[in-house]
Amino acid sequence: MEKKHVLIVGLGLIGGSIALGIKKQHPTTEIIGLDVQKESLILGKNLGIIDTIGKTLQIEAPKADLIIFCCPVKQTEVLIQELANLPLKEDVLVTDTGSTKSSIVETANLLTRVGIRFVGGHPMAGSHKSGVIAAKVDLFENAYYLMTPVEDSTESQANVVELQSWLKGTNAKFMVLSPQEHDEITGMLSHLPHIIAAALVNETTGFTVEHPQAKRLAAGGFRDMTRIASSDPVMWTDILLTNKAVLLDLLASWKQSVTDMMGYLEEQDSSAIYHFFDEAKETRDAMPVHKDGALPAFFDLFVDIPDYPGIISEVTGYLAEDLISVINIKILETREDINGILQLTFQNQGDLDRAKECLKNKSSYRCYEK
Repeated sequence: MEKKHVLIVGLGLIGGSIALGIKKQHPTTEIIGLDVQKESLILGKNLGIIDTIGKTLQIEAPKADLIIFCCPVKQTEVLIQELANLPLKEDVLVTDTGSTKSSIVETANLLTRVGIRFVGGHPMAGSHKSGVIAAKVDLFENAYYLMTPVEDSTESQANVVELQSWLKGTNAKFMVLSPQEHDEITGMLSHLPHIIAAALVNETTGFTVEHPQAKRLAAGGFRDMTRIASSDPVMWTDILLTNKAVLLDLLASWKQSVTDMMGYLEEQDSSAIYHFFDEAKETRDAMPVHKDGALPAFFDLFVDIPDYPGIISEVTGYLAEDLISVINIKILETREDINGILQLTFQNQGDLDRAKECLKNKSSYRCYEK
């Protein structure tokens, strides 16, 4: 059987993790990497994530059976235009990992017109770390991997099945949506919340100058509520501009909600205010806990600890003995009890559950989730 070749353009966290998933399920496939950062390619090769450091798209694309663009949306659109003019294999399959889909799928019509198959893709998982060095074979495990074919046809469905076969080693949960539905859903559940979180943080800039103590108080719930505001500004500029129409509608609706609340306050309408929060509570309480979706899930364990030197190393030492990895540690400064509260963040629910059991067996600390 002829050896298969996969070309990954953009070898960072996502591209590297996809490469590992493909190698897991298709070990004889040659993975070729392309990236503007030569250091990423060298590191990826040394780590065994890719097999070959590619030269240029023009040289490597004609060899590939599968081409995956792991780049910002605008950059992917430019590369797709280049790809349409190259002598590719007759049965090559092309996909991407962009966070918006309508504009990419529209650009991909350039490929379908010349007989090149394309399926849009969006793996909905990430990490607080970045770069190919952070790539993990299980990054997408049980996370949703959205696919948006160029049309609803038997041929497009077959292309989706083929792409899922290539990506089976990621252990992701595949879901098929139209490009427009994808952008509307992610616009509401991911893009709008990122805008609101960033706006809340920006609102504090001048406020904390006037009220310096607010910075200490923001270390509690406000910090947790606005975690996503720490996202890459370059990436989010790209996402917002490529989902412009959807977001303008959502922002108009959000603006109206804020205007309504201002009216309730001015009129002291306690019934309307109560309904506003009651409706939100019912909707929020009905949501599944710790399911990977449009926003990154945070797997936090809170540990009540006594305040004495070495306590943090003691707790992390217990976890290290059981080979449990912690991705973030924080001491909560805002508290009402005598003990301190240590907030441990894990990559997934499985690690959190193991940590809870570990500390239960090895210590007397109270552990709980929120």
